[in-house]
Amino acid sequence: MPSWDLPLWLESLTRVASSTRDVYERDIRDATEWLESQRVTGPGATTRRHLRRYLAHLDGEGYARRTTARKASVLRRYFDWARRTDRTDSDPAAGLSAPRGASTLPRVLSASELDALVDGSARSDEDPVIDLRDRTIVELLYGSGLRVSELCGLTRADISPDVDVITVWGKGNKQRRLPVSEPAADELRSWLERGRQMLATPDSPPDAVFLNRRGRVLSPRDVRRIVDRRADRPTHPHALRHTFATHLLDGGADLRSVQELLGHADLATTQIYTRVSRERLRDIHRQTHPRA
Repeated sequence: MPSWDLPLWLESLTRVASSTRDVYERDIRDATEWLESQRVTGPGATTRRHLRRYLAHLDGEGYARRTTARKASVLRRYFDWARRTDRTDSDPAAGLSAPRGASTLPRVLSASELDALVDGSARSDEDPVIDLRDRTIVELLYGSGLRVSELCGLTRADISPDVDVITVWGKGNKQRRLPVSEPAADELRSWLERGRQMLATPDSPPDAVFLNRRGRVLSPRDVRRIVDRRADRPTHPHALRHTFATHLLDGGADLRSVQELLGHADLATTQIYTRVSRERLRDIHRQTHPRA
C-alpha cells in the first residue's frame, strides 16, 4: 500500500485556516490518487516528471489556470515537508509551476459525433449485449455528465426505482444526485433487466452495474476503449462530460447549477465552459449569419 502520510502533513499546517486546510486536503488527495493510478508508491518514488504529467493532465481535463496553479502550490508544500521529514531524498516539486502554454478549450462533440457514439456506426459490436452495455455507457456519460470513475463505481443501490435519478460518489468521496435523461433511462433499464445477467458470472460483484466481458467490474480503461471503439475519430470519455456541460450552458443553464451537476468544488473550474460556449456561439454566428 502506498504511504503518503497525509494526516501527518495536514497536522503540520498549524498556521493555515481550517477552510484552507480542507482545500489543501482535497487537492493533495486528488494528486496522490492520480499518482497511485500511475503506480507511484509514495513521495520517495515520485519524480518531477510524474508531477509535470499530473499538471498536464489537469490542463487536459479543463481545469482553470488559477486552479492548476493552486494545486501546484499544494504539491510544493507537501513535497517540501516530505523532504524535511526524510520521506524523500530530494524534492521533485521544487520550483514546480503550472504549464504556461496556451490553455486549450475542452473538446465539444458535434451532433454527428454523438450520433456515431450512440449508434456505434464506426465499429458496431456483433454482440448485442455488449452493444447495449456500451450504448448505456455513452448515454449516461453524456446525459448526466458523469466522470468515468463515477460511472464505473455505480451500484444498483445508486439507481432510483424509477431509474430517473442516480447517486454518484465524486472526488473527495462527495455524494451528489443526478437526473437521468430519458434515452439513458431506457437503455439502463434494458441493461439491468436483460443485458447484465448475460455477462455476470458466479464471481461477479452482485451490486456492480457495469461488467466487462469476463464478468468483472468495468474499469476506466475499459470505458476509454469502448468510447474510442465506437467513435468516428479518437475520443476520450471526458469529451462527453465537456459536451454535457457546454450544451447545458448553451441551453441557458446558470453556472452554479452546472457546477453542482458536475460536482466541481471550485466555480473557477466550471467557468471554462462559459468560454467554450461563447466560442461555439461565435462559430455559429460566423457560419450562419449573412454578414458575419
